[in-house]
Amino acid sequence: MRAFITGATGFAGSYLVHDLLAVGHHVTALVHPATSHQSLPEHPLVETVEGDLLDGASLATAVAQAQPDVIYHLAGQAYPARSWQDPALTLAINAGGTANILQAAVGYGRPRVVVVTSAEIYGLVEPSELPLTEVSQPQPRHPYGISKWAASQLVAVYWARYQLPVVEARPFNHIGPHQALGFVVPDFASQLAAIKLGQAAPIMRVGNLDAQRDFTDVRDVARAYQILAEKGRPGEVYFICSGRPVSIHYLLDTLIEVAGVSVQIEDDPARMRPSDTPCLYGSYAKIQKGTGWRPQIDLQQSLADALADWVGRLSEA
Repeated sequence: MRAFITGATGFAGSYLVHDLLAVGHHVTALVHPATSHQSLPEHPLVETVEGDLLDGASLATAVAQAQPDVIYHLAGQAYPARSWQDPALTLAINAGGTANILQAAVGYGRPRVVVVTSAEIYGLVEPSELPLTEVSQPQPRHPYGISKWAASQLVAVYWARYQLPVVEARPFNHIGPHQALGFVVPDFASQLAAIKLGQAAPIMRVGNLDAQRDFTDVRDVARAYQILAEKGRPGEVYFICSGRPVSIHYLLDTLIEVAGVSVQIEDDPARMRPSDTPCLYGSYAKIQKGTGWRPQIDLQQSLADALADWVGRLSEA
């Protein structure tokens, strides 16, 4: 099978590439050098092509030349906070870029497509509305959420108009080794790794620890993308989540325990998000019923692996 992947050098994308190669699939990776942070493996089944989601014509050419059986669209502007700095660009990349990849798929010959959006589309949620399901009403509260909600709407539209067999994967927070800074687990793990190695004072600077979120290991997420490409129903959305809320404080306590260090915790005003949704988690019942997927890697293992990754990185540095 031939796969075309946008965002192949991103967090989840790098795991997806590895998994596809492990079963003998040919991978063409669309690479945007300015935003890539994971290297691609040197492998005879891997090809790269430089491209930009905002250049529809070159994107269509890249897809046609790759001749994919399936397209995985993971690329985008992934930081909600950054979306306030340039809202128009975030909307252009995440919504316009999705439109361009879907249009390229239609022009090539309608291969299977998996479009990755985000649970950030939901905004503030009342406790009575939890757990969220695929029929819960989105109320995005930042340009990033709006951009992903627009991308979601395109999935249904392209299935209805063109019968493009496109499926939406809507992941909640995913964690694990190799995640870039700017997210809670790598921000904690990198600080603790430096403390453990004697490279930093034993002081943890943190933001809001009370918020509760739904965390899934990135390796389970990548596996879900593959399963949805095979078994997902066109035009449908599927949650990828753990099905339970976990507080940020629990993540920190667990990482500290795994690191085996004593630390002083200090609030960092720069990390505080006063408008944070207190609790957000979803149900994976639909994807489990439709495909058999369910999370397999437990939270403690994900956190231990993330910490070990940062200890390794800082040791080498």
